[in-house]
Amino acid sequence: MKQTWRWFGPDDPVSIDDIRQAGAAGVVTALHHVPTGDVWPADEIARRQREVATAGDGSASGLTWDVVESLPVSEAIKRQQGPWREHLATYRQSLENLAAAGIEIVCYNFMPVLDWTRTDLAWRLDHGGTCMRFDLTDFAVFDIHILARADAAADYPPAVVEAAARRVHDLDDKAREQLTANIVAGLPGAAEHLDLDQVRDLLATYADIDDATLRRHLADFLAEVVPTAERLGLRLCCHPDDPPFPLLGLPRIVSTADDYVDLLKAADSPANGITLCSGSLGARPDNDLPAMMERLGDRVHFIHLRNVRRESADLVGSFHEAEHLGGDTDMVALIAAILAEEARRRAAGRADHEIPMRPDHGQDILDDLRRDSQPGYPAIGRLRGLAELRGVMTALAHG
Repeated sequence: MKQTWRWFGPDDPVSIDDIRQAGAAGVVTALHHVPTGDVWPADEIARRQREVATAGDGSASGLTWDVVESLPVSEAIKRQQGPWREHLATYRQSLENLAAAGIEIVCYNFMPVLDWTRTDLAWRLDHGGTCMRFDLTDFAVFDIHILARADAAADYPPAVVEAAARRVHDLDDKAREQLTANIVAGLPGAAEHLDLDQVRDLLATYADIDDATLRRHLADFLAEVVPTAERLGLRLCCHPDDPPFPLLGLPRIVSTADDYVDLLKAADSPANGITLCSGSLGARPDNDLPAMMERLGDRVHFIHLRNVRRESADLVGSFHEAEHLGGDTDMVALIAAILAEEARRRAAGRADHEIPMRPDHGQDILDDLRRDSQPGYPAIGRLRGLAELRGVMTALAHG
């Protein structure tokens, strides 16, 4: 695996120098400042490549921009409403510009409205560090009592509804505002502090879109962009839902191995592939990550290695971000399956035999607690994760 690191650009408190010292060999980034639906200009792509390639003292960093994460798919495309055809054209042009710059792997997701969802962005752990957490009861408090979505209670087990009714009475205004801010952080435009009415408006745009409809829209998207990617030698890879179960009455269509099989069948091309995120998929107890890698590995183009600890055996339940080797996913078995896939690719002469991997998320520890990093993306927590994963990779490679 090529060891990479996600970077949010020049304003990221984790610098290019930090990434070099962590031992990463490549960078995963995106043009976050370009509005969704607009073309990624060639000059902006080149600028980001120069930023990645330049150390703090102006010398060459030795790093390259290896993976785009993400080239966002607009809500218009997902809903097939408004300027969705124009957005397809701009998406294809962005792919053209990325390929011209020599970038080959493009990650995206097809989650409606929500990019990711947590109820606590700094949940305190026993060792004094913090991590991100999804608490189902807290989410039900938001959904039923704060957002007040129509018929929301029907989406939760009675015990969760009852617990939410008790918990909401213990929350003061500040706690309600913090819970709302944590959840809204995973919504598009969250930097502009969406209010509850705007969230309700976003959800209303999906009122007539169920799982089957969204699957058709994903297939239509793939039919439009995969031929372009194939011609350009690009590899597209869809990130799974996070978490991988329904929320807020929205459809979820990339949550299981069978979902990925449907996605791959929708456009049977090496250009149509998977971002295997062990943390997102691992939040469901019925997702066996090593088995998924063995089954689908031929089309895995990008890997996120992180771990979560599920707090119940329920299909939909609470979980928190664990140490990379300490959660419910057998990380050693998963890495072994990845290395086996890479060996098969080398034997077959595939140019993409080395799959880029990044240590995804991490617990905030040590100096992380005094930084203002992106939620889930601390410097030292990810460094610890990368070191642990590198150790497993090295040990397995020695047989």
